[in-house]
Amino acid sequence: MSTPLDADVVVVGGGPVGLACAIESRLAGLDVVVVEPRTGSVDKACGEGLMPGALAALGRLGVDPPGHALAGISYRRGAHHADHRFRGTPGRGVRRTTLHDALRERADELGARRVTARVDHVEQAADGVEVAGLRARRLLACDGLHSTVRRLTGLEVEPRRSGARAPVRRFGLRRHFHVAAWTDLVEVHWGRAVEAYVTPVSDDLVGVALLGPAGVDFATALATFPELVERLAGAEPAGPVRGAGPLRQRTLRRTSGAVRLVGDASGYVDALTGEGLRVGLAQAAAAVRHLDDPAAYERSWAQATRGYRVLTTGLVAWATSPARGAIVPVARSSPRLYGTIVEALAR
Repeated sequence: MSTPLDADVVVVGGGPVGLACAIESRLAGLDVVVVEPRTGSVDKACGEGLMPGALAALGRLGVDPPGHALAGISYRRGAHHADHRFRGTPGRGVRRTTLHDALRERADELGARRVTARVDHVEQAADGVEVAGLRARRLLACDGLHSTVRRLTGLEVEPRRSGARAPVRRFGLRRHFHVAAWTDLVEVHWGRAVEAYVTPVSDDLVGVALLGPAGVDFATALATFPELVERLAGAEPAGPVRGAGPLRQRTLRRTSGAVRLVGDASGYVDALTGEGLRVGLAQAAAAVRHLDDPAAYERSWAQATRGYRVLTTGLVAWATSPARGAIVPVARSSPRLYGTIVEALAR
């Protein structure tokens, strides 16, 4: 790569984690370009509940999006529920498009450049990387669950499609409803095979995200939760149903030459514990901090994701086993353990 560089860092993917990488880069004094094919506000099917740790990480970046205060988590099944209210600062329900706009505004304020383009090749050389016609010293791949960069750089692990050890492939669906918020908790309703995450994102707008196996129909699955059917009776939907998945993604490693995988592109277990953004923001900080030390980034990535991977893997295994129905009763009967787990994920 003998021609001059266009930037110190190219970020592929202009979602929240990609924009966080751009902000981190500018705060570190680096010239950065974000490559993203979509224009306008970027949405995603997700629960939209920002845990207290995620809010603190955003605050460090100078980002404070508006939303609805979240005081804790409530696990619910039928007439039973187990509630834990956060110790200390609350979380916040923030619509994904609102979060994206706040991060983009901050990145623009700091001088990050943006290019509208789709990535279809990555060319590496001893002194950097070329992507979308741009040459840079490093590439931060933040292009999501189905990362093109991850595939192009050979870092993707193909999922096991069948057999006794094949993981259950889970998917997410989300829709908003115009209805007065009835809770200041993230409600997780446990059905027979599907979880429903209820997150107020403003005083009069509530998001409902469903997690479950392939082929779940949003309206059919929602109808299996009587409490939600009653709460949402007569409420007008705000926009279409959005989907995402399969959620589980694995990688061989997080680095390849000048490339670093960050956020969902670097591997994902499940959205069940709701801390994906907190972990993604920690990865963004580590990727920029260890831009020139791939081994250090791998170590920081492992440290930042360890708790999430262990707890989420265990909970998903439980949730997809015959003992699924015991999750809420156990949480009710062991409030101290339940609260400890929630706090560990929240911070």
